[in-house]
Amino acid sequence: MRTLLQVLSEEEQAQIHERTLTLLAKSGMRVDTSRGRHILGESGAIINEHDAIVLFPPAVVETALQSAPRQFSLGGRRPNWGYQVNAGNCTLLADGEAIYMYDAKTGTRRVGTYDDWLHATLLIDALDEVGLYWSMIRGWSDQDSPGDFVNYWCNIFRHFTKHVQDVVERPGQVRWLLEVLQVIIGGRETIRREKPVSLLLTPYSPRVIEEAFTTAYLETLGWDIPVAVMPMPMMGTTAPGSLISTLVLANSEVLATLCFIQAAAPGTPFIYAPAPSIIDPRTGRFGGGAIEHALLGAAVTEMGRYYGLPVLASTGGADHHIPDIQAGYERGSNWALTTLSWPDILVGPGLLGGAMTLSLEQLLIDVEIFRRCKRLYQGIGSDEHQWLENTITIVGPGGNFLAQPSTRKAVHSGEWYIDQIGMHTSFEAWEGAGKPSMLDSLRDQIDKILDSHTALPFGEDVERELEKIEQRAREEST
Repeated sequence: MRTLLQVLSEEEQAQIHERTLTLLAKSGMRVDTSRGRHILGESGAIINEHDAIVLFPPAVVETALQSAPRQFSLGGRRPNWGYQVNAGNCTLLADGEAIYMYDAKTGTRRVGTYDDWLHATLLIDALDEVGLYWSMIRGWSDQDSPGDFVNYWCNIFRHFTKHVQDVVERPGQVRWLLEVLQVIIGGRETIRREKPVSLLLTPYSPRVIEEAFTTAYLETLGWDIPVAVMPMPMMGTTAPGSLISTLVLANSEVLATLCFIQAAAPGTPFIYAPAPSIIDPRTGRFGGGAIEHALLGAAVTEMGRYYGLPVLASTGGADHHIPDIQAGYERGSNWALTTLSWPDILVGPGLLGGAMTLSLEQLLIDVEIFRRCKRLYQGIGSDEHQWLENTITIVGPGGNFLAQPSTRKAVHSGEWYIDQIGMHTSFEAWEGAGKPSMLDSLRDQIDKILDSHTALPFGEDVERELEKIEQRAREEST
């Protein structure tokens, strides 16, 4: 039996929906793209061109919800790899956009480099628990020019072979992305079928659908590229001062963007992905470690399930800037609640200090936390073979079950979760091994993975075609 968890009652879920409909119908959203307003107007939304405010009658919202597909598969270029959403699965999405790198060997923080990005990308490619890519550290990459944009996307696919999710900021970049995809994946119909890439749209809180990213998205129409919509209202600054009102605001921003996407291309694969958060009232900054993030992540999952949509949930992160006890208890307590709610996709391992600093050691710790949380979700089994009444009788009073075949079978079948990191021997064994620290052990494990793992290489013909695309892009930017 799966472990059952509920943060929002059925009545509260219905209220969030009804209050969202009222907010969208009476106050609406500011939609900064004129093309987007035109598309929404044709779908039945009410447009005020003077201030770019769009009102969404309930029927428009309900039509969009009916149009969004409930199941689809996120593909990648790795053979026989795919991730089916809304099918009872949960995978990790690597957290992204860190500026700094924490170097555990020296105990220092520095600005991230290309090598840091490369190591992080290869590491998440090697870890089965991480199914989706975000750029974990971006400081090395300037994508302002077409040549650099093409170079960045080619490098992603060289070193990561599962599903890629990222942003495209400008419409002119889309044609370069589609060229790269056609060389690596195949033609339009192959890309539509395999869905190797999804785009991330992040409406600006409170209640603004921005122009740049949205207009760029419109250039992908006809390619059936999935869209994850992730507004990030922060309770106390860009969201009101209560958890339930923050959820209403985030929900309204997602559903308004859903209306736009489904009006532009009915049936577009859509991922419900709001990431509401809270400020630290002591400083006014985002840290990520507050326990309320667990409640918000679980509530987001429940609202996505209320609509029957695939869900991408976030749980905050850690306030501290290094992998230590504080980061461990914040991440562990925050992840447990959201994982037990069981989203399709969970953001995201590896970042510290309010998502500003990448730590590869923390990445491995977070993956281990996720494994343990999955075991919590699996719950206490009650199949007929697990009751073991005959074994209890055979062993008898005062006996021992260690040598029983059922005990050995249970160890190998997952009744016990066997940790993959950490110290699990006696004090004397730890002392005899030289008292290794957790970070030392993790560093050794990271080195072994990076030494042994190579992403599936491109063929020579693919590399030649990608070089030609990058060269044309660089010539255009000069």
